[in-house]
Amino acid sequence: MFKSVTLLFPGQGSQHVGMGKELEGRPSFNLFKKADDILGYNLSSICFNGPEEQLTLTANTQPALLTHSVAIWQNVKELLDSKGVAVNRVLGHSIGEYSALVAAGALSFEDAVMAVHLRGKFMQEAVPQGKGKMYAIMRASEEKVVEACELASDKSKGEIVTAANFNEPGQTVISGHAAACDRAAKWIEANVDGRTKALELKVSAPFHSPLMEPAANNLAAAFSKFKFLPLKTPYIANINATEYPIETSGDVIRQNLIDQVCGSVQWSKSIAKLDSNTLCLEIGTGRVLAGLVRKINRDIKVLSMEFEDSYTELKGMI
Repeated sequence: MFKSVTLLFPGQGSQHVGMGKELEGRPSFNLFKKADDILGYNLSSICFNGPEEQLTLTANTQPALLTHSVAIWQNVKELLDSKGVAVNRVLGHSIGEYSALVAAGALSFEDAVMAVHLRGKFMQEAVPQGKGKMYAIMRASEEKVVEACELASDKSKGEIVTAANFNEPGQTVISGHAAACDRAAKWIEANVDGRTKALELKVSAPFHSPLMEPAANNLAAAFSKFKFLPLKTPYIANINATEYPIETSGDVIRQNLIDQVCGSVQWSKSIAKLDSNTLCLEIGTGRVLAGLVRKINRDIKVLSMEFEDSYTELKGMI
């Protein structure tokens, strides 16, 4: 028997055309229609039918992921409640943090779906196309990646690159000005032994970098329209890998989300804090987070709940 249950919510990059169709016929499927009404356009059609170019627009991707994750969470919650199983903590990767906070009772679905739509819009608008880049650095230590970013940044030219996502010990994403990112990637490939690779990511903006400051400022202003409530379930924040207890103020949560826009996602440290005997449920699209967790702590069991066989397995565990 597992000592605890932890919910994991995936972020951008895990989306796919057709996401959510598997929920048709379940009450949670109605969340897609609710998202359409809140946003004022047909997000559900983009999720179910594409085209992919529309789904990958940041302003669409983020509410699509949140809606799908919350819909899956409703189904998982029904099963857990029927067995009297409580959730001990939640965390989400980047945009997944908003889905996690809906599950933790700190944000309503209605506020969250509009907040992430605006977040995506502000992030897209913050940096002109081509000014920024992101690279995934494979098989290099976090320390070497941070060193490369420091060496490659040129403040006299206003060119900065930073570590954006600490995904697992052998995968760190860097983000910033295009020229600085290129310099960091070349330095790593030239100065780190082994099979190190720097893979440029197909993204529309340099997320989780100082270039996102305009987006963070706009989001802070927009947050005045949304209600942030005290936590009902503990959550681990991206920005500092700290686990916040029940009743943590909504003001603290709001500030964490603002800081997260420009700050690094401390995913590796967050997962390293989990007990090996916690059961992790990946609430959203695919198995991306299951793969990352395996690289951080192979002893942690993860079930990816987009897939029906995971429900069968979960029923046998609880």
